[in-house]
Amino acid sequence: MTATAPDVGTAAGILRLGNRFCDAKALLTAVRLDLFAVLDEEPATAAHLRERLGLHGRGLSDFLGLLTALGLLLRDGEGRYRNAEGAARYLVPGRPGSVSGFLQGADINLYPVYGNLTEALRTGQPQAKGDFTDLLHDPQALGHFVRMMDGLTQGLGQALTEALAGTEYRSLLDVGGCRGHLLGQLMAARPGLAAHLFDLPELEPFFHEHLAEIGRSGQATFHPGDFFRDPLPPADVVVLGHILHDWDPAQRQELLTKAYQAVNPGGTLLVYDRMLGELSDDIENLVASLNMLLVTDGGGEYTVAEITAQARTAGFAAVTHQPLADYDTLLICRKD
Repeated sequence: MTATAPDVGTAAGILRLGNRFCDAKALLTAVRLDLFAVLDEEPATAAHLRERLGLHGRGLSDFLGLLTALGLLLRDGEGRYRNAEGAARYLVPGRPGSVSGFLQGADINLYPVYGNLTEALRTGQPQAKGDFTDLLHDPQALGHFVRMMDGLTQGLGQALTEALAGTEYRSLLDVGGCRGHLLGQLMAARPGLAAHLFDLPELEPFFHEHLAEIGRSGQATFHPGDFFRDPLPPADVVVLGHILHDWDPAQRQELLTKAYQAVNPGGTLLVYDRMLGELSDDIENLVASLNMLLVTDGGGEYTVAEITAQARTAGFAAVTHQPLADYDTLLICRKD
């Protein structure tokens, strides 16, 4: 791959950094066009891709050339393009480990609002049109969202199971677990687990669809509700993953208190988010926190110290933390 981080000690490097949004949009567009899925079937020339993808043709060679320069595509001597190794592994929809669903959701939900970052910083107000309740009434948009969430939990099931090594538990509740992508991983890692998921009623069809896709229909229970209005079902382990950063500190405290009430005596709460200050390079997590500024009323990433203090206020006696995946930090909260 020829692309490198810009040298911000030079004018050229600063200009290159300022244009990085162009690279990002090229990738997001390729995902939206299903380019990587088409090239997974067989290598193709620009002419063939023009026909297959229904494109005009103007700019296509430059578009494919940029994706090649970015290391996402390879071009042979006969002008045929194919997916590079990383694209073949992570950008083909339906493949284990694919992040294409997340990127498609990011293109729909995040890319447009970044044009209003200045306004968000001036006003402190989200810039997304409508709110999550609007999404709930649009099944197609909601489908994009739940698959976007899949990309954030890919591979976390095994890591969470390992973090619970030595802990006795028979039941687990994933709060706000969307269509059960993480829950399915946890069930696979621990046969016999009594698995439960709590989320808004509109997510239930996606939950049952996913269980059918992974061959686990009827093996987990969906609990419809609103976690600010309704009690959480009890379980030995409760998971709050990529949930607390959506809310302001007072709301986070409320959810932690409800989670404490739901954890069975002697049980465990697992909290993971892109917590700040835990990595030598916090760029990705700071971007994630700005995402929350743009799409939520009061959300944002937080530090381990902040969430540990809130977990203790909720009643948890022992609180520890450890890295989880590339950017997430896991908080392990024990209840006496």
